[in-house]
Amino acid sequence: MRTQWADHAGSRRVQGAAAVAPRVDGDLLAALAGKQAAHDRTLAQTTRRVVLTSMGVMEQQRAGRQRSRALAIAASLLALLALGPFVWRVTDDIIGGEHFADVATQMSLWICILCPATLAAVLVAGRARSRK
Repeated sequence: MRTQWADHAGSRRVQGAAAVAPRVDGDLLAALAGKQAAHDRTLAQTTRRVVLTSMGVMEQQRAGRQRSRALAIAASLLALLALGPFVWRVTDDIIGGEHFADVATQMSLWICILCPATLAAVLVAGRARSRK
């Protein structure tokens, strides 16, 4: 009889302690115990991969813009070098008193007008295409 009373009294104490203790959130305990560390680690790794991929894409875009800019500058310089003799001939003919009706002067003048206009049209089209 004594054992039954002790068991009954012990169970009452446990029940009383549980009733007095505040309820603890299971997620809070898991976070404090570090049981979510694997989840946090996978989330951090996923975030790191996304950031590194985005940075790689941005670097590729920057390299593409630099390449386009370099090609535009090179094309402009080549056009200036190619047009130099024609500009010299037109300037020399006009200063020398030649007529505009001369075939060589007209051809040089047309080349001096059309080549830069064509180059400008190509550069504007390339810039408009890169903005889309």
